[in-house]
Amino acid sequence: MNRNCLKIRLYPNRAQEHALEATLETCRRVYNSLVNDRKYQFETAQVSVGRYDQQAYLPAWKKSHPELKSVYSQVLQDVVHRVDLAFKAFFDRVKKGETPGFPRLKGEGQYDSITFTQNDSFKVGDSTIRLAKIGQMKAKLHRQPWGELKTCTLRRINNKWFACLCQEVEPELLPPSTEAVGIDMGLKTFAALSNGEFIDNPRFFRKDEKALAKAQRKLAKQKRGSKARKKARKVVSRVHERIRNRRHDFCHQNARRVVNRFGVIAVEKLSVRNMLGNHCLAKSICDAAWSQFRIVLTSKAENAGREILAVNPAYTSQDCSGCGYRPDGREGRTKKKLSDRWHLCPMCGLSLDRDTNAAVNILALGQQSLTSVEA
Repeated sequence: MNRNCLKIRLYPNRAQEHALEATLETCRRVYNSLVNDRKYQFETAQVSVGRYDQQAYLPAWKKSHPELKSVYSQVLQDVVHRVDLAFKAFFDRVKKGETPGFPRLKGEGQYDSITFTQNDSFKVGDSTIRLAKIGQMKAKLHRQPWGELKTCTLRRINNKWFACLCQEVEPELLPPSTEAVGIDMGLKTFAALSNGEFIDNPRFFRKDEKALAKAQRKLAKQKRGSKARKKARKVVSRVHERIRNRRHDFCHQNARRVVNRFGVIAVEKLSVRNMLGNHCLAKSICDAAWSQFRIVLTSKAENAGREILAVNPAYTSQDCSGCGYRPDGREGRTKKKLSDRWHLCPMCGLSLDRDTNAAVNILALGQQSLTSVEA
C-alpha cells in the first residue's frame, strides 16, 4: 500500500471562513503555550515534558478557556504532535553537532494549517466536504478519492483554502517497459537524457523576478500595520504562489512522461544543500528545483512499479561514456571545466554533448548497481 495526497480547493462561506480563522488562531495560541511550557519546565525543574504529558493538559485547558471547545479534539491533539516533532527535530540536530535553532513561537498569521487525524471527523461528497465543528462547505474535486482516507489537512494560502486528503492506495502498475534511461540534471537544460533528448529549463523564478522585485519595493514603502501594507503583502505572496504552482506542475508533468516511458530510471544522488554554497549558482539551482523533481519522480516510479536508481554522480561529467577515459589533470589529461559544454574524447574520439555523456554514465552506473543487487 502507498500513500498519496489529493489536494482540493475549498469555498467556505463567510461564517465558515470566520470559524476556520478562529480555529487557526486558537491552535496558534495552544502551540505557543505548549512551547513555552516545555521551556519553563526544563528551566525551572530540569524536566523534559513529552507529547502525552502535554496532551493530558487539554481537558483542563478546555475548562479554563471555553474557546478551545469550539475546536475539534483531534485537531488540538495534532497541535501537541506538531510541537513534539519540532522538539525532536531540535534535539536530533543537537546530537548531530549542528547549530540548531530552538523551536520558535508562531506569530499572528503564521499558523496556517490544521489536521483532522481520524476519517470519521471529515466526509467527502461529490462537490462538498464536511468537517467536524466547521460544517459542510463547497469543494472543487477534480477527481474523487479512490483509496482509504487517513487524514485531512486544511491549509490557508493567500486567503484561499485547500484540503489535502491523505489516502492509502494500491500501486497503479504500468505495463512493463524494456527501455532504460539515465538523467543528468543541469542548469543550461533542466535535464539531459541518456538517449540524447533534453528537457528545457523553464526558469520560472527568473521570468517573474522583476515582477517580484517591483512588488517587494511597493511593500517596503508601506507603513507597518496599515491596510496598504497588508494589500501589498498579498501581492508579493501571490507572485511567489504563481512561481511555486508553475514549478510544481512542471515537475509532475515531466516526471509522469519519464515514468510512463521508461522501465529503469537512473538519477543522480545530488547534495543540493552543499551545492548552494556556490553563491554564483545558488539562485539558479533553487529555481531549477532538482530535489522536488527527484522526489516526485521517485514517488511516481515506485507507484508504477518502475525501477528507480540513485547513483553517485562523481566523475560522471569527466569520464568518457565510450571508453572510460578520465582526465585527471596529470600528464596532459586536462579536466573539463564547467564552461566546456561539449565532450570530445582524445582517446576514442567520441563526440557528443557533455550532459548527454554524463547521463549515459549515470545509466551505466545504475545498471551496474542493479546487476550487483540481483546477483
